[in-house]
Amino acid sequence: MLQRIQTLYMIISILLLGALYLWFPVLEDETKKLVIQRNEPLVAGLLIGSSVLTFIAILNFKKRQQQFVLNRLSIILNFVLLGVFVYRSLSISGGTLVSEKGIGVLLPIISVVFLVLANKAIKRDEDLVKSVDRLR
Repeated sequence: MLQRIQTLYMIISILLLGALYLWFPVLEDETKKLVIQRNEPLVAGLLIGSSVLTFIAILNFKKRQQQFVLNRLSIILNFVLLGVFVYRSLSISGGTLVSEKGIGVLLPIISVVFLVLANKAIKRDEDLVKSVDRLR
């Protein structure tokens, strides 16, 4: 059923990743050389891949185990995306102001939190179904 709380958590995660794609600034070092841009294939692929996996998980509401696995894969993609952001921002020579990096680096972490909450709700639903099956 689509009205479960884990669906809401997964929708929020998709919206956060969409906001990250739209609002993520282009990071430049002091020589105006591009370090990270949102249209870069690696960054765009990880963002779109995580969003698509989460959307597929929403549509698989009848298959709770598959939903759980797809959310875990999306969590892994978000951590890889976060690793790319951190690696690229730390590899900037000299250093930039933290305000230049913005909240874009934190959005994958917030997305992971919502995906973990969704997985907890899926696990709770699965445990409830198993307990009802034991009573039959």
